[in-house]
Amino acid sequence: MGKKIKRIGILTAGGDSPGLNAAIRGVGKTALGYYGMEIIGFRDGFRGLVDNRRIKLDKSTLAGILTVGGTILGTSRDKPHRMVIDGRTRDMTSVIVDNYHKWGLDCLVCLGGGGTQKNALRLHQAGLNVITLPKTIDNDVAMTDATFGFATALDIATETIDRLHSTAHSHHRIIVAEIMGHRSGWLALGAGLAGGADVILIPEIPYDVVKIADAIRRRSRHGTNFSIVAVAEGAMSRDDFRAMTAAEKKLERAKTLHDKKEAKIELATLEVRHAGNTMCLAKHLEELTQLESRVTILGYVQRGGTPSAADRVLATRLGSACADLIHEEHYGVMVAARGDDTEAVPLEKVAGKRKNVPPDHSWVKAARRVGTCLGD
Repeated sequence: MGKKIKRIGILTAGGDSPGLNAAIRGVGKTALGYYGMEIIGFRDGFRGLVDNRRIKLDKSTLAGILTVGGTILGTSRDKPHRMVIDGRTRDMTSVIVDNYHKWGLDCLVCLGGGGTQKNALRLHQAGLNVITLPKTIDNDVAMTDATFGFATALDIATETIDRLHSTAHSHHRIIVAEIMGHRSGWLALGAGLAGGADVILIPEIPYDVVKIADAIRRRSRHGTNFSIVAVAEGAMSRDDFRAMTAAEKKLERAKTLHDKKEAKIELATLEVRHAGNTMCLAKHLEELTQLESRVTILGYVQRGGTPSAADRVLATRLGSACADLIHEEHYGVMVAARGDDTEAVPLEKVAGKRKNVPPDHSWVKAARRVGTCLGD
């Protein structure tokens, strides 16, 4: 008898990101053309595996998708262990396991960010052969040098800051540009550095609005009557940071259901209040500096469009390495970028962790040395 042909399942989960199609193509073309495997795509993340919504990926399906944004498979934020089915939240892990075996899969490849790494680990612990690829524009997946999607989003955010310089200069304004990054500041920090922002605010460094205003006033005294502020959506003042930290610790210490409920309500209230943080920041700066301020929120434009050359290369490298690992039957790992090479990192070391910006990172040091205010 001939050797059994390996059959791979692949899905994209979480938020969409530039480079997903390039990664699908990297896995698919290597698996099909180099190793002679079969590959099935599941639509809309883990829900597609529950609902048996699938598509056979072949050379014609993979043709022409390298430069296309988004994902041809669709995506969702559904979690296998907490999926809404007919209005009820249910654990669908056993259904996924059954369908994995029903379709004769030898491995399930999951493309996604931090949440996907945790969900993939749960499926691996349920007995499935799983490999993940790190995707997110936030660049915050642990144990990898880079995630695909980040480079493209960085280019888009930087170009936006470049364009804002001219209007800020012409009208002597403070322009506050809100950049994605709820828990980590890689995108705002990188775009702020590349775009020459005068102030960069990230979640890892709580800010003092008075110190920011002082930095802007110093620029005015030296004859520069405009400033660009690059702020991550998750950046917060020192007061808000202390309140949020206290609420999180309160939830950790809570022992009764009543105490947990109270702590969760407090956290949710703080998060709702923080949702309008960028607008409040701009207003405070206007009051403190007497300079007109305007806000630009980049939003989902950072996720869209054609992936950059850097993301196409990274996604193709990681996708191809993923097929190599499947051939070697090396499962339960994430394919990490490590310099110009790749590394298989056990999912246990990735899931539940986040790669934040270290306070002594070279980007932070460079920003300080060129005179950028970080709000502290």
